[in-house]
Amino acid sequence: MSLRVLHLYPGAAFFTGAAVQLAELAQGLRARGHHVVVATHPSAVWTQKARDLGLDHRPLPMPRLISLRSAWRLARLVRDEDIQVVHCHKGIARTHALVASLRTRIPVLVLNRGVSFPLDRFNRLGYRTGRVTAIVAVCESIRQGLIAQGVDPRKIHVIYSGTDTDRFRPGLDGAPVRRALGLDPEAFVVTQIGVRSTKGNLDVLDAMPAVLARAPHARLLVVGARRPEALRRRAQERGVAQALTVLGYREDVPAILAASDCCVDASVAGHGITGALREALAVETAVIGTALEGNPELIRPGETGLLVPPRDPEAIAAAILALVADPDLRRRTARAGRRRVEAQFSLRVKLDRMEALYRRLLAGAA
Repeated sequence: MSLRVLHLYPGAAFFTGAAVQLAELAQGLRARGHHVVVATHPSAVWTQKARDLGLDHRPLPMPRLISLRSAWRLARLVRDEDIQVVHCHKGIARTHALVASLRTRIPVLVLNRGVSFPLDRFNRLGYRTGRVTAIVAVCESIRQGLIAQGVDPRKIHVIYSGTDTDRFRPGLDGAPVRRALGLDPEAFVVTQIGVRSTKGNLDVLDAMPAVLARAPHARLLVVGARRPEALRRRAQERGVAQALTVLGYREDVPAILAASDCCVDASVAGHGITGALREALAVETAVIGTALEGNPELIRPGETGLLVPPRDPEAIAAAILALVADPDLRRRTARAGRRRVEAQFSLRVKLDRMEALYRRLLAGAA
């Protein structure tokens, strides 16, 4: 039996991990024959992306301060489309859905939890209310954090975020990317994808002097910087500006990862499992991640990658140099990582688990 699902997302930007995960989930469910509607804050980007992906997209204003008008519009959408499952991505979506549920029945209301920041008092109420049917945590670490904050463990289900293992696959040619960026074929390219205060970008830059002292052919590639000036300034201060390449948003991430010798994520807080690490392993590129939150659920030290403590440039440098010195370690961990992604962290596995969860929840609601 096909399902009728509404995905609710309060953002206007498409180019974030949460937005891409939502779009891939909606597209995958639609391909399996389900009726899927995606409602987002009004956005020309989302309208175009949804059209490109063949998704039924509805603009719905979702301001930070609850809008009764938007909540009533949401209630009408649920009724008109005979929606069975409302899946909320982000807290603002949850708030609007809870208010809409005062106006119309929502058989199953699911919340997505993809970050590990502590819940404030208001959010804690939102996660504990009986109107919420289930919570999808993107890793076991987030599940345990929610339980520690008083959320009913019976409501929390771990479903890992998924990587499209057809798009991110071994054998991609990274040589054109290297040529376009002026990176020498013999360079050891260390790539970090994502730039924000919690990503540890400056820690990686601080590790580079020690790396270059022993591996002068190393280069650092940072992808996703909206304002690269701070990174370039830090690189100048550390004397490594000549080894740094900074890019903005890119859609050729699989090729960039294929062009890389390793992918580093030095996040210090807030994440579940870093998506770039999953994607790098999917293309069989070696990874280094910080040993916090959900990363150890993906990275088994010495088996599928290397783990380092957060905020530790010396440990980052040592891990990079270990991969520089041992090509067999790079190949072995990357190949094992690809197998682990296929088994536990692929888009196909996520779709299977999400579809099964929706059916169980609907059976319980009935």
